Amino acid sequence: MSLRPNALVAILASFIFTLGAPAQALAQLRAGPMVGDVDAHNASIWVQSERQAQIVLRYWPADQPTTKPDKPIEVRAQTTGPDAPATFRLTELKAGQRYFYSVAVAGRQSQTSEFTTQSVWRPRSGSQPSDLRVALGSCAYSADASDAGSAYAGDPRIFEHMASYKPQLTLWLGDNLYLREDEYSSPEGIMSRYRQDRAQPALQRLLQTGRHAAIWDDHDFGPNDSNSSYVLKQASLEIFKRYWPNRSFGLPETPGVFTQFSEGDVDFFLLDNRTYRDSDKDLHSPSKQMFGPAQIRWLKNALLNSTATFKLVAAGGQFLNDFNRFEGWTNFKSERDDFLAWLKANRVSGVVFLSGDRHHTELIQLPREGSYPLFELTCSPLTAGVAKLPDEDKKPYLIPGTLVQQRNFCGIEVTGPRGARLLTLKSFTSEGAQIWSHALEERALR
Repeated sequence: MSLRPNALVAILASFIFTLGAPAQALAQLRAGPMVGDVDAHNASIWVQSERQAQIVLRYWPADQPTTKPDKPIEVRAQTTGPDAPATFRLTELKAGQRYFYSVAVAGRQSQTSEFTTQSVWRPRSGSQPSDLRVALGSCAYSADASDAGSAYAGDPRIFEHMASYKPQLTLWLGDNLYLREDEYSSPEGIMSRYRQDRAQPALQRLLQTGRHAAIWDDHDFGPNDSNSSYVLKQASLEIFKRYWPNRSFGLPETPGVFTQFSEGDVDFFLLDNRTYRDSDKDLHSPSKQMFGPAQIRWLKNALLNSTATFKLVAAGGQFLNDFNRFEGWTNFKSERDDFLAWLKANRVSGVVFLSGDRHHTELIQLPREGSYPLFELTCSPLTAGVAKLPDEDKKPYLIPGTLVQQRNFCGIEVTGPRGARLLTLKSFTSEGAQIWSHALEERALR
């Protein structure tokens, strides 16, 4: 293969710069580490260096000393691309085991972090499922020094208060960053936004707390209100996969960010509301879709296969709110009505919906004749602007006292003995003070 003169000059210049740059500038940790998918015997850990480098991860059981452990295991990974992330996959771990780990770049060791593998819970064995604490939120806008919208960004210290909540899992509900107009027009622009936002100092403690899973909405997928017509959606997906070590990404025949995983007796079904979405503005296609038939078919089969006490179904935009003047499943009534009728006919228990996008938080309850009511927690915004729209508190399905029109994050706590589990939904201020709490009993969702 031959190289054009300009390309050759660029490569040589880059090589000379690499040789001449000090080691510290070339190889130091930029963001993370962050634990992603974890099951009983495996864990994924994401890191990012300032420049491409080999990173060494050492891990050991927590029954050994935090420093100078007896026999730590070392694994190595090479960060790649101009943004330089890497994901370690740790295997053959013990179930229900707490582990310490640290990463080293060019001999510079990070502080010691930890993760815990999941215990094996078998529904038919009569064993007691573990308690669970989840932090969640959406709409995280970070300010740039030269950004005209910097006044739109809130205090990033909300992430530190989320870490203080000590979640076992943080669930990112979309708009986890905001691509600017000059960024979503190219893969390089998308990548630069991810790289910049992931390195926020206030975010690092949360990244190192518990484990993380994410879906997207329009602003971290592409343009505002974007849909399946976005020509860079494949590139956007590949970059999303570089930064979020989820368990899986769609299906081989159906690409996307949707996935499913379990935490004890709670199953999470994370959906992709952008890749297959028709335009919300289409007024002449009654069969238009938000999720698409392949994804809905997957969701139905996954719900029927679930034996979990609680089945949490999450997407970037709202599911049940008919009083949403903007985007939402209400604009795709054929697809939504079919799914809700299917849900009722198949008597699927324990379903609760989670969403973001709206720039306020609320808990709504949709009554269903002959079945339990459906609940949807919408949690937004983390650091983006707050939407204070008139009459938001007058929606008939809104649970009084749950409308939050300020920056906030939410929590989910699952507690109680087998057969009488309790799912408690909460909202917290940017400073971590509880705003409201609402408990749902297992028996009320049957």
